[in-house]
Parts: sequence; structure tokens; C-alpha cells
Amino acid sequence: MDTSFLQTLWVTLKLAVATTAILIVIGLPVAYWLTYSRFRIKPLIEALVSMPMVLPPSVIGYYMLVIYSPRNWFGGWLAETFDVRLAFTFEGVLIASVIFSLPFMVQPLHNGLRLLPDSFREASITLGKSKTVTFFRVLIPNIKTSIITAVALTFAHTIGEFGVVLMVGGNMPGITRVASIAIYDEVQALNFAAANRYALILFIMSFILLATIYSVNKKQEAWKVI
Repeated sequence: MDTSFLQTLWVTLKLAVATTAILIVIGLPVAYWLTYSRFRIKPLIEALVSMPMVLPPSVIGYYMLVIYSPRNWFGGWLAETFDVRLAFTFEGVLIASVIFSLPFMVQPLHNGLRLLPDSFREASITLGKSKTVTFFRVLIPNIKTSIITAVALTFAHTIGEFGVVLMVGGNMPGITRVASIAIYDEVQALNFAAANRYALILFIMSFILLATIYSVNKKQEAWKVI
């Protein structure tokens, strides 16, 4: 395998792992808040969290570029204060990827918490446990299936990202070039053998992740029957 091929796979895996790790940390408290809060603005927050599922990736990529631009307050503040520019960098792609994949992490976690009987949480709080202890010691152990599903979906979604990565990061080998962009480039160059290598790896990874989800869900259903 040539260096470019390995670099592209490394960037793809690094982006997927980092995005998934960040989102599991963000997604659990967000899902908890969406499940148990009673604020009037909650429907608006739910809509915002779910927006990346219906928005074209190019729209999200465009707005991220606008935010990153030194001509706007956030991009200008980063450039002037920290000498940091996020456009066409791996860090910029990572932030955009986290936003784009947010609903794929939050929705399964939210659904898992919603399906738990209220008695679990109420009994723990009645016994004097704090909300934090209840969350980590009672709720999370009972939504393991949802967590596995959320992690697998987020990872699979991230390794297949194209529009957002291309808009925000461009196509810089070893920095922002991921497998989905490499497939497009190789097809444009009529290099179908190289495109097939990338496509086959993404296909196998996606299949394994989805098979894991269905296997875990099937085992969970079997335990419920027993």
C-alpha cells in the first residue's frame, strides 16, 4: 500500500474516533437533559439538535466556513487572540464533524432514556442518591444497547462524511483528505482500482458496525423474552 492510501485511511479513522469520543461525552448529558427537562424551549433545542439530519452537508459546511472566517467575530477572535485559523485544518473539520454527527449520537441515547421506567430514577433519588450518581450508576448501565447503537451510528456516519469535510477542510493529503473524498478523486481520475480499495474498506467497516448494532439489539430482545 502506498503512503497516500495509508495517510487517507489514518485521517479517516482519526476523524471518526475523535468525533465519536467527543460526542459520547457531549451526547449523554444532552440526551439526559432532553429526556427529563421540562423547559418550554425544549422543542426548539430538539429541533436544533436534529437539524443536521435534514440539512444538506453543504449548508452546514458553508456556515462553518462563515464562522471560521477571520472577517467574522469568532474567526477574528481566534486569529487575533490565539493565532488560530480553523478553515482547511483537521481541527476545523473535527468541529464541523461533531456538529454534523450530533443527532446520530443524541437520538439513540435519548430514545434509550425515554424507554426506561420512571421508577428507576425515582427510586434512586428517593434513596438519597444525587442526580449525577443516578445518571452514572442507574441510568447508563440500563441503556448499554442504546450507547452501543449511538457509538456505532456516529462512527459509521463520520467515516462516510463527504460534503462537510470537503467544504470545511478541502482535500489536503495527510491533513483533511478522507476516504470518501479520495473515492471521488480517484473516480474523477479514472483510477477505479484505487477507488475500489477505499470503497471496499468503507463498505466492510460500515457492514461490521451495522451488524454489531443488530446483533446487540437482538440479544437484548432475547433477554427481555427470557
